Order: sequence, then structure tokens, then C-alpha cells
Amino acid sequence: MKKTLIVITGPTAVGKTDLCLDIAKYFGIPIINADSRQIYREIKIGTAAPTEEQLQQVRHYFVGTQALTDYYSASIYEQEVMSLLDTLFQTSDYALLSGGSMMYIDAVCNGIDDIPTVDDETRDTLKRRLAEDGLDSLCEQLRILDPEHYEIVDKKNPRRVVHALEICLMTGRTYTSFRTNAHKERPFNIIKIGLTRKREIIYERINRRVDIMMEQGFLDEARSVYALRHLNALNTVGYKELFTYLDGTWSLDEAIERIKGNTRRYARKQLTWYKKDPLVTWFSPDDKQLILNHIIKQ
Repeated sequence: MKKTLIVITGPTAVGKTDLCLDIAKYFGIPIINADSRQIYREIKIGTAAPTEEQLQQVRHYFVGTQALTDYYSASIYEQEVMSLLDTLFQTSDYALLSGGSMMYIDAVCNGIDDIPTVDDETRDTLKRRLAEDGLDSLCEQLRILDPEHYEIVDKKNPRRVVHALEICLMTGRTYTSFRTNAHKERPFNIIKIGLTRKREIIYERINRRVDIMMEQGFLDEARSVYALRHLNALNTVGYKELFTYLDGTWSLDEAIERIKGNTRRYARKQLTWYKKDPLVTWFSPDDKQLILNHIIKQ
């Protein structure tokens, strides 16, 4: 029997965690986390990372394994997950990957371009230039060094502009030259399961989750990492809004409402992305038996 990777994804707050715990217990397998922020150990509350109780029920990989100051990428994640799968498939016919980070899931299922890892010197140089010269200056240099990528890059997204420029400066080649988008064949089957609910229910769950996070100490967690706010790992919904509150720009109530609204917007973006993939079969998270039957019959 060919080994099978079960991929369970869907928008934030749809109910992936509880279902994946049940699926993992049924097959006696661990959960491979595919949430790019739950990897960082300092931000458990704001990323809705698995609780200690959930971690004890089922073994999880890639949860709290990195520090915020560590360099990490989808390319590194792909390599590490593929290595882990080699090990897991030695003792089981199934493995389970779950999360909401589109790029991380795509990296494992389809592969990612082999773009070089940026060295510390180049990263520090570009970080300093972004702070001193601003994003417009870096965009102009990218236009000169890689006009093809300049035409398609989100010029308001400093992370994407800086990364492309890092590669240009470090390698002497265009960032475009590394982007082959070649699909990598995998030595295992892949079953993609998408979870969804009515939009108003997802929105209600998001609002309730944010309220629970605040009760659990999300503000204190944001305050504890405030000095690191420049890091890409913290350029994410929840922390950005609370940092703006800590700056004194917004009231706490406004920051909380912004978190809810931006999270709802992100959930719509996730659904739009996933629904472009014809290989995803959609279920309600409540249809556990239907999902199990679907997996088993593949």
C-alpha cells in the first residue's frame, strides 16, 4: 500500500484542532503542524497554539520549536517535514498534516522553489536600509535589479520586497531566475480535506476566539514581545493591532475590534486560496465519520 499524507486545512477558527485530534487518535498518528506562527514558542496565545492538554493527548511536531529571533522559512519547513515523513511512514501507512498557512501546506504538497537561504549579513543590511531609507527606496532598487519581479510584487509589503532584494544582492542573480514553480512529485498519496462552515458561524467563532484570547492574557503576551515587533514573525494579525494599542494610537477596545475584523478578512482570503485547489474535498468539521470514510476509501 502506498503511504498517504492526510492534509486537513481550512480558515482560521473553523474547528481544525478538535477534528485533527480525533483523526490522529483514530489512526494512532501524530499531528504535523502547518501553522507558520504556532512554530514560535513565545506566542502561544495569539496563535491559538495547541494547549498543554492537547499536546499530551497527541504528539505534535512543529509547535513551539523556534524562537522568534530564529530564521525560518517555507523552504526550511518543506525540507524538515519531508525528512520527518520518511521516518513516520516507516511505522504507519498514514501521516497527518494540518494548519492554515497556505504556503506551508503548498510547500509540502507541491514543493517550493530552491531559493537560497539569506545570510545574516545581507539580512541585517536590508533590515537597516528599510528602517533608514524606507520601502520606496528598496522598491526602486528592486525595479533596477529585477524589473520582471518588480512588476508583480506587492510593493506595499516590505517582507516580500526585502526578500526579493536580499536574493538579488546576495547571489548576483534576479529573484525571478529562482522562481521556477516546478511541481515536485511526492512518493506518497495526498488526501486534501478542506473544512468550512457557514460564513456567519465562522465569524462568530472568530469573535469568540479573540475574546477568549484576551481573557487568557493575549495583551500581556503581546507586551512581552513588543520589543521584537520589527520581526517578520510578529507581522501578523493580532500582534500588529495590540502593538498599535501599546503605541498609544488606538484604545484597547478599538484594537480588539480591529483584530476581529482583520481575522475575518484573513479567513476569507484563506477560503479563496483553498477553493482554487480542485484536489480539496470539502466537509463540515462536524462530519467526522464522513471524513474518516473518505480517508479510508482512498
